[in-house]
Amino acid sequence: MRHLMTPLDLTVEELDRLMETADDIIIHPEKYAHVCEGRILATLFYEPSTRTRLSFEAAMLRLGGRTMGFSEASSSSAAKGESVADTIRVVSCFADIAAMRHFKEGAPMVAAQFSRIPVINAGDGGHQHPTQTLTDLMTIRAIKGRLGGMKIGMCGDLKFGRTVHSLIRALLRYDNISFVFVSPDELRLPDYMIEELHAHPGVSYTEVTRLEAVLPELDVLYMTRVQRERFFNEEDYVRLKDYYVLDSNKMSLAGKDMIVLHPLPRVNEISVEVDNDPRARYFDQVQNGMYIRMALILMLLGIEV
Repeated sequence: MRHLMTPLDLTVEELDRLMETADDIIIHPEKYAHVCEGRILATLFYEPSTRTRLSFEAAMLRLGGRTMGFSEASSSSAAKGESVADTIRVVSCFADIAAMRHFKEGAPMVAAQFSRIPVINAGDGGHQHPTQTLTDLMTIRAIKGRLGGMKIGMCGDLKFGRTVHSLIRALLRYDNISFVFVSPDELRLPDYMIEELHAHPGVSYTEVTRLEAVLPELDVLYMTRVQRERFFNEEDYVRLKDYYVLDSNKMSLAGKDMIVLHPLPRVNEISVEVDNDPRARYFDQVQNGMYIRMALILMLLGIEV
């Protein structure tokens, strides 16, 4: 039995196979429509989510399985004080696989230690979001045809952004990758992530505060929102929430082949006028997220088609 806690739980070869399976699902959906009949996915979401939770549920339903679970901690026995360990013990009696989102870093790892079914980390605090990373990798590869040999800009909340941390770790395993980190000082990449970058001497990175200055040189721009739920006071959030806004004027500075990604939800950091730009591919990410989660469910359940 395997769990998925971080993108590094999968080898590069396994990532390739997952993306190949997802591509096959897109082309031949009928082959996969009933392969999970009789299987149940539990979605255990202690923190609000739209895309991730519905993407997991849609993935299981499209595989012919069923879903159960809760969408917030207050609607589970966590409101009564039940531990994560006890919750997953109970859920293991009912479901075949579980996806857990939690506001505390490491909570899905605790669940995995006590679970009798595969557990997928669907986001834990500001730590990791591995299935979003799978989505991001699949989208980049589908559009660019590769995952190496690129300059990738990451803009916004790089301190608390779990999607950023997961994606960096995954991309460090590919050749000729360079990063440009764009953020205010208060939201710069944490020191522990900088240390990981230094452990890969073949990877280069720069840290800047002005997005406009680096847009012409990027192959991928990964925008993130400033996350209100990670701030300890409202004043700091209000001061930083609109620090970066990507609009059509800024997009005119970027190369014609640059693509814009965003894990969503967005607030104000990408103007709606950018949505019609062919380089805006964040809604393609959403679609790919369902397909890659279908492939992941099959892998963890040991189902081959």
